[in-house]
Amino acid sequence: MPPDSHSSPATRPVVKRTARAIILDGNRLVLIKRTKPGLAPYWLTPGGGVEDEDPGILAALHREIDEELGGKIIDPVPAFVDTTEHIAEDGSHGVKVQYFFVCRLESMDLSRRHGPEIEHPSGEYEVVRVPFSRMGIASVDIVPLTLRHYLDANIEGVLGLLGPDLH
Repeated sequence: MPPDSHSSPATRPVVKRTARAIILDGNRLVLIKRTKPGLAPYWLTPGGGVEDEDPGILAALHREIDEELGGKIIDPVPAFVDTTEHIAEDGSHGVKVQYFFVCRLESMDLSRRHGPEIEHPSGEYEVVRVPFSRMGIASVDIVPLTLRHYLDANIEGVLGLLGPDLH
């Protein structure tokens, strides 16, 4: 489905969609530490753009986890949506919608990582784990800031999304 197929005259066109994973490995959050030359490091959840070839957002999520972590996730549940102004590669203006799913890490083999971030890196992509606690979240600069605030305010709720009554 094209990214802007849900727009109406009252809404802004969606020019990019991403699928991102709030991955819990036990009591730790799996993040990617991004280090680019000349910039302060920042941490983000694994994931990336929904491609035309992806049958849907969840399929994109699984593909991205395979590419970035050589990993597999289980029990993905929608948790958070972030919408920001965005200029697409073709120059069109609209919004980027990031869909965040909370899930558990089933497996990860960093030697299986592949895809553009790995094959043609712009800086470093280091997989890290931080405690899934207010102190752990505060110890790193998670982007987007809206996600950092959401996680800090909703640790118990995010853990509840992985409860047996939601699967």
